[in-house]
Amino acid sequence: MASDALLLEDVDALYGDSHVLHRVSMRLGEGRLLGLLGRNGAGKTTAMNVTVGLLPPRRGTVTVHGAVVTGRAPEIIAGHGVALVPQGRRVFRSLTVRENLAVAGRKPRGRPMLWTFDTVSRLFPRLGERQRQVAGSLSGGEQQMLAIGRALMSNPSVLLMDEPSEGLAPQIVGEVMATIRQLKAEGLSIVLVEQNPRLVFDVADDIAVLNSGRVVVAAPARELADNRVDLHQHLGIY
Repeated sequence: MASDALLLEDVDALYGDSHVLHRVSMRLGEGRLLGLLGRNGAGKTTAMNVTVGLLPPRRGTVTVHGAVVTGRAPEIIAGHGVALVPQGRRVFRSLTVRENLAVAGRKPRGRPMLWTFDTVSRLFPRLGERQRQVAGSLSGGEQQMLAIGRALMSNPSVLLMDEPSEGLAPQIVGEVMATIRQLKAEGLSIVLVEQNPRLVFDVADDIAVLNSGRVVVAAPARELADNRVDLHQHLGIY
């Protein structure tokens, strides 16, 4: 069995008095892709925020490559190799493409430096072509490419992607998913948060489904592909 790149164990998380995550446990194997599914409000983004240190858990443990990072500052967790492509992209709109990428550059500890401006530009040639353009003037698809490129500039070993297909035209969604396949093939460990199960099943090794802040399904994708009963119950699909 693959060792764990990321492990959440019995995580509870609250926003004020609102209890959002209830004893959530999920496992991401080295070099694998975990698809995290759930309806709106199920707790997917909260789980990502806990993982990267934006929200300290009330209880439970977050472990990255065997190191416990529970409640640590985001920059410390990033230093352990975790990067987030946030929902809504959140690029720095007044900075140029090149400046957006440069601000995220990080030399990894104990890992090769795979991602630079040049390598990101090879992955996304449009970013290279628009490097002097301010990010706020890019199309939605180009901003999503920039958000992915910015995360890669920290040279992560674990990449969290929160709704990367949101608001994009089908052709651009296809390009983004092709990029995810390429990153997975290169050995990056990925958590893909999506509401569209069909996109996830195309690339995932493992699936976890959140419903009302609880993990209600956790299994290899191939086991669920032919058995949609649980998915229909929790996601409303066949």
